[in-house]
Formats: sequence, C-alpha cells, structure tokens
Amino acid sequence: MRFWFLCLCSILMSFSSLAQWYETQGQAFITNGNAQAARTLAMENALKKALLVAGASVSSVQQVVNGLLTQDDISIRASGSVNSFELVSETRQGKTITVQIRADIFPQEKQCFSSDYRKSLLLTRSNLLYREQANIGGIYDIETEVVRRLAAKINNEGHYLDAKLAIGKKSEFTRLNKTLQAERIKELTMSLSDITDTQYVMFSEIQDISFDREITNGWQFWQEDVYQRHFNINIYIYNGNSGEQVFYRQYRNIAPWAYTKRAQVSTTSHTFWTSEYGNIIDQTLNTMITDIDENMMCQPTRGKIIQVAGNKVRFNLGKKHGVKVGDEFSLLHSNNYISDSGKVYAGYNVSNYKVKVTSVSQESALAITPDEELLGNIQISDIAVRY
Repeated sequence: MRFWFLCLCSILMSFSSLAQWYETQGQAFITNGNAQAARTLAMENALKKALLVAGASVSSVQQVVNGLLTQDDISIRASGSVNSFELVSETRQGKTITVQIRADIFPQEKQCFSSDYRKSLLLTRSNLLYREQANIGGIYDIETEVVRRLAAKINNEGHYLDAKLAIGKKSEFTRLNKTLQAERIKELTMSLSDITDTQYVMFSEIQDISFDREITNGWQFWQEDVYQRHFNINIYIYNGNSGEQVFYRQYRNIAPWAYTKRAQVSTTSHTFWTSEYGNIIDQTLNTMITDIDENMMCQPTRGKIIQVAGNKVRFNLGKKHGVKVGDEFSLLHSNNYISDSGKVYAGYNVSNYKVKVTSVSQESALAITPDEELLGNIQISDIAVRY
C-alpha cells in the first residue's frame, strides 16, 4: 500500500512539474449596462490568450461562475489542458473592464511544426456592401480603418502571423465572390500573394452597419433618440500559393450609436474608438485575432525560393517569421494543374532534397544541402517547407 502511495505521489509530482503558469490580461466593453457579461467575456479572452501562448488553443470556454472557471473540461483544438485558473485582479475604467488572470496549463508537444513560424498575411481593403448605410456619421472610411486596426492588433497581439496591408484601393474580390467566380478568386489571390511576397491573403466584407428600428432611450423624451447600430463583417483567408480558401467566418455585433443624426464622425479618432459602437467593433476585432490565430497556427508555413546556386537556396522566410540557423526544410516543386473544366487544382511534388539554414536575415534565409549535393532541378518559385 505504501509502495502504491509513493508511486502515485511520484506520478502526480512529475505531472505537476510539467505545468506552467501563464498570466494574461483580457478586456471587454460593457454593453447595455451588463457588467457581468463583459466580465465573463474579458476572462474568456484572457484564458484564450494564455492557452495560445502555451501552445494550445481553446475553442470554447463555456462556464464561468462568479469570475472563476468551474468547468474542468475545456475543448482544446491543439494540445494542452488547464489544471487551475484564478482571477488576479479586476479594474473598471468607464465602460471597460480589464481582468488579469493566472492559468496553470499543461502544455504538450505541439502537433504541428508550422506553429513555430509566423505566416505572412496580406490584409486587403474591406468592402462596405451597402455604402448608403454609412451616410449617418459619414463613416465611409470604416473600410480602411477596420483593416488597419486589425493588422496592428495581429502584429502586436497575435502569435502566428505577420500582417501586411494593401488598402490603397478595393480589390475585385466582392464582385467575383458575388458571381461565384471561384477560379478568378484563385487567380486574384495568387497574383496578390506574388506581388506582395506573402503566403496568405485575407479579404473582408462589411455586410451591415445599419440601424435597429427600436429606440434604446425612448422613455427619456427630452433627449434625442439613441438607436442600436449593427456591425456585421465576413472574413475570408486564402492560401497564396494555391488560391484555395483556408478560413471563413462571420461576425455579428450591435451597440448604441451615441452621436446625433447630423454629426460627422471620423473612424480614425480616439473619440470614436472609445464610444460604445467603436468599442464593440474593437471587441469584434479581438475575437477575430483569436479565431485567426487558432485556425492558422497549423497551416503550412511555405517559403518561396528566390535564388538557387549550386547546393544553396534562398527563400523568403526569415527572422521575422521565426526561422533560425540550423532549421531544416524540405523542397517542393509547385505542380498546379488545370482540369478539363478549367478548374485549377494545387499540387506539389516533394523533391528528395532537404536543406539546412546557415544564415538568416530579417525576411529571408540561406540554406544548403548537408552533403553538398547540387540542387539540379530546383527552380526559383519552388517551395521550402518544414515537415
């Protein structure tokens, strides 16, 4: 009996020694005076951040009671589990609640090599589907500001992506998407990826910024009516090498519009982003970052070969993507083919070559074959990938 007790203690001590504490912060905006809902949302946001940093990603946090996690079973997309969870601090400033949480997480070995590297993602200008909805407030520049703000958040708060912007003008995506021209979307994606030297391309459509008909302060007859305003947005992410869609999601939210009907509002202003409507958009962007990180972490990080010489290759992944000296890559030949119906299908031929990185710059890496074997049939625009 004593022997089994000692064995059990040993196992528990060994298991707990693998656990690591992660302390993270989450924020949420109080909508319609519901502070408890905002508090719950802030804690869920903080826990998701902790899981992502630990190498796991949580797809749902379903039960929070009195600010403490009571559900042991959490749905984890990658790997890892939460042993314990506690609230460290909570502050409230205006209508924003900020919480600091500490989670005891058992991170396991990551299930994908790709999560070691940051993928380059091009964010294109969003398309406001019904421009007349922007008349009240004159918020036409929401098309660019939402994407600009999302890119900054991805680079500052995300873990697996390096965002670039292309918001000078609208792309043809919405027209092609509306007419179901999937092959033309593939061509557009691959073209933008090639021009901007990025691995993935994101398009977005702002579906709805209209007003609800129901007045939120109808009993206050001496004030101007305050209406709820929608913010609905769809995002689409495509693989730049193949043109195939890898992620799609819809987001729907609503918040009071605190401005008068004739007020002209700049979406670049601090006043707008601290308003209830600006805050609900910001909250939506935070959710988007978590979703994108979770779904992109195991997407392949593919580098395009930009130089070949003897037994050396240079490809467009570098320090900013997490590549280090000594990392090993396999080389692939792109082999997209077109069916009789005209559809383009992505394909890759895996070569026999493996290369090891010998030097890294910010945006590229130089690698050689370990046995100095000449890279006979490797060409520019072929692919380097870690498998």
